[in-house]
Amino acid sequence: MLSYLARRLLVAIPTILVIITVAFFMMRAAPGGPFDLERPMPEEIRQNVMAAYGMDQPIWKQYVDYMAGIARFDLGPSLKFRDKTVADIIAEGFPVSATIGALSISLAVFVGTIMGSIAALRQNSAADYTVVGISTIGIVIPPFVMGPILALLVGLHWGLLPTGGLDPRYGMTVERLILPVITLALPQIAIISRLMRASMIEVLRSNYVRTAKAKGLPAASVIVRHALRSAVLPLVSYLGPAAAALLTGSIVIEQVFQLPGIGRQFVQAALQRDYTVVMGVVILYASLIIILNLIADLLYAALNPKVKYD
Repeated sequence: MLSYLARRLLVAIPTILVIITVAFFMMRAAPGGPFDLERPMPEEIRQNVMAAYGMDQPIWKQYVDYMAGIARFDLGPSLKFRDKTVADIIAEGFPVSATIGALSISLAVFVGTIMGSIAALRQNSAADYTVVGISTIGIVIPPFVMGPILALLVGLHWGLLPTGGLDPRYGMTVERLILPVITLALPQIAIISRLMRASMIEVLRSNYVRTAKAKGLPAASVIVRHALRSAVLPLVSYLGPAAAALLTGSIVIEQVFQLPGIGRQFVQAALQRDYTVVMGVVILYASLIIILNLIADLLYAALNPKVKYD
């Protein structure tokens, strides 16, 4: 197991380096720059600002300097927020995105697993058709449509919940998190329920489940101890990248509900050509994908005794 972890970590290093390199040169190749304002500044001031951030150097020199900073775990200053570093901006936005993402993925796993299991156990029944229909609607309707609908109905028309924003005086209160969490979880509930349905149907038809039933084991024991453990394996593989995407924030959800998360900051930084902030979020996202995929692989081996990492 330790040798497997060592190999995965060794592979992760060049992977991160490639991602950083590609993102760095793609950002520099995009038209415009962080100091291209609607009202142009005097050329002398512009040159001084460029020199202050090292952007007057050749592109290869900027890349080398940036990688040297990464080696020191220094993501650099923001090019737009002069009094903040990239680490400060990520530290402000990531807790919001991580909280909403963690709650959303937890809700999606809980509800989606139950719905998929019920559909598989009642295959070709009204319950099965209902789950399939709901999951299809959840996949088809994107969050940027469902979010405003929920905000309009639940928040404005019925007045049950706030429509967005986080009150700095009270932080992330429960009532302000419900709509964003539900909106972000709905597509994942749909996907997870379909994965669980297909996987559970296949497992229920396997020989070892039939043997367990023939031995007279209770139906609940057969489902929970035998079928469910194997049926969740495809779900574990899916949750790695899905959890990374949710933890780093949903651009749409944070825009709709006016949440100060990392996804919203990423969009604003990209539009303003704030190179260092964009690079910082890209590095964070890539690192989370690698770490969560590794955790998913380890969980897969723990749930499936046939898988051995030697």
